[in-house]
Amino acid sequence: MAGHSKWSKVKHIKAVVDVRRGKLFSKLAKEITVATKMGGGDPSGNPRLRAAIAAARAQSMPGDNIDRAIKRGTGDHGPGSVIEELTYEGYAPGGVAVLVEVATDNKNRAAADLRLIFSKNHGSLASSGSVAYLFKRRGQITIPRASIDEDKVLELALEAGAEDVSADDEHHIVTTAHDRLYAVADALRQSGVTADSQKLTFIPDTTIQLTDESVAQQVLRLCDALEENDDVQHVHANFDVSEDILARLSG
Repeated sequence: MAGHSKWSKVKHIKAVVDVRRGKLFSKLAKEITVATKMGGGDPSGNPRLRAAIAAARAQSMPGDNIDRAIKRGTGDHGPGSVIEELTYEGYAPGGVAVLVEVATDNKNRAAADLRLIFSKNHGSLASSGSVAYLFKRRGQITIPRASIDEDKVLELALEAGAEDVSADDEHHIVTTAHDRLYAVADALRQSGVTADSQKLTFIPDTTIQLTDESVAQQVLRLCDALEENDDVQHVHANFDVSEDILARLSG
C-alpha cells in the first residue's frame, strides 16, 4: 500500500488531476454498471452499487449519467456491449510488482493496450499468478482527519469489525477484510462517521524501496500511463520512495 500512497502524494504535489472530467466519469460509470450487473440495480440491497453511486455524486457526476450506467448494468438500456472485470499482472522497473484492475467491453484490446504501455515504459506484462500472490485483497475506507478524533475512529472502526486503522496527512484509513468493507462502512455511517471514500483494493505484503531516482521516475511514469488508459479502473504497486526523491521528482 505504501507504493500507492506515495504515488498519490506525487500526483498531489504535481497538482495532477485524474485526467479530464469526461474520462473520470467514464471510469465511475463503468464501476456503477459492473456493480449493478453483479448485485442488481437497487442500491439499498447492493452495497457495492451504493458505494459506486456515492463516489460518482462526490465528483458531481450528473444523475442522468448514473441512471444510464445502472440501466446498462440491468440490461434496460437495450442491447449493447458487455463490460467485464479483469485483473492484469506485470512488472515495472526495479522489479516492482503491478496489479491492474480493468473494466472493459473488449478484453483483447485491453490486453494489447496494457502490453504496449508496459513495454513503452520499461516494464512487462506478466502471466496470471506472477505477482498477485504478493498482494492481499482488502477493503479501505478513508475519513477526513479534521472530521473526527483518531481515538474515536479507532474505537468505532474496531467495534464495527475493521482490521486496522492508520493515518496519512489528511485521512484516517480504515482497513477491513475484503468481505467486510460494506458492513463496516455502513456501521461507521450509522455511528455518524462521514467517509469520503470506500473501496476494495490490493495491499502488498511487502514493499520495494526505490533508491535510484531514475528508476523511481520510470515506475511513476508507468503507473500514470496505465491510469490514463480508458479501460483501467485501478492500479496497485508494491514500491516505496523516499521523501527526498519525491521532492526532486516533483520539482
